[in-house]
Amino acid sequence: MAPTLSRITIYPIKSLDGLDLESTDVLPSGALRNDRRFALVDADGRFVNGKRTAAVHSIRATYDLDSLSVRFNDAQEFSLQEERDEIGQYLSSLLDIACSLIENSDAGFPDDTSAPGPTIISTATLREVAAWFPNLELEESRRRFRANLEIDGVEPLWEDRLFGPAEVPVPFSLGRVRWFGINPCQRCIVPSRDSLDGSAIAGFQKSFARRREEQLPRWATRDRFNHFYRLAVNTQLAAGQSAGRLSTGDLLSIAQA
Repeated sequence: MAPTLSRITIYPIKSLDGLDLESTDVLPSGALRNDRRFALVDADGRFVNGKRTAAVHSIRATYDLDSLSVRFNDAQEFSLQEERDEIGQYLSSLLDIACSLIENSDAGFPDDTSAPGPTIISTATLREVAAWFPNLELEESRRRFRANLEIDGVEPLWEDRLFGPAEVPVPFSLGRVRWFGINPCQRCIVPSRDSLDGSAIAGFQKSFARRREEQLPRWATRDRFNHFYRLAVNTQLAAGQSAGRLSTGDLLSIAQA
């Protein structure tokens, strides 16, 4: 089976729950439409996210993109454009941090601003990582690592083919959209925690890094790992690609050198 896009997930509010889509537009910035379009910040402009407080994991968010609204914890619904002040107040009370909601509809708020495209991982990788830890299931692995694009039909860690030596982007196509693979994504504390209640697996980072190094494919570019707490691939649009559209079922092909 050829590498195939099997899942698209966007995160309309950075750090909160994702939304699965069958297709989505790629913006000129390389971001997926509505991905990390909104973010919570404190009075100093610092992100309020899962890296900062485990309380974020207790917040459930469901979205309606047609009305651009969000419902929190199956209760209160807000307009993401007309009630941002109210959203900030509501979430401030849940997180015990004074925060407000900001918006960037053109590029979102990516973690890696030098590679602001969607993050890519394979289904097999997520399943393999889940097997490294007791009682960790595939769906929970997805929620912890928060990748945008999931590729099926390949072996675990196949996506490590999408980066090479530093300063040498790997060109590939997904459907009709051309991309550069840039680097293996550095992880934070978030994957160590249960995505729903914030409870942590003791020694997660150390155990993960050990297994990641042990299973690094022999063909992977090892010197891109200053440490092995990295998973998924950061991307950017290829030169000359201004926008596009992705759909599940699109095939991924790496450009031949």
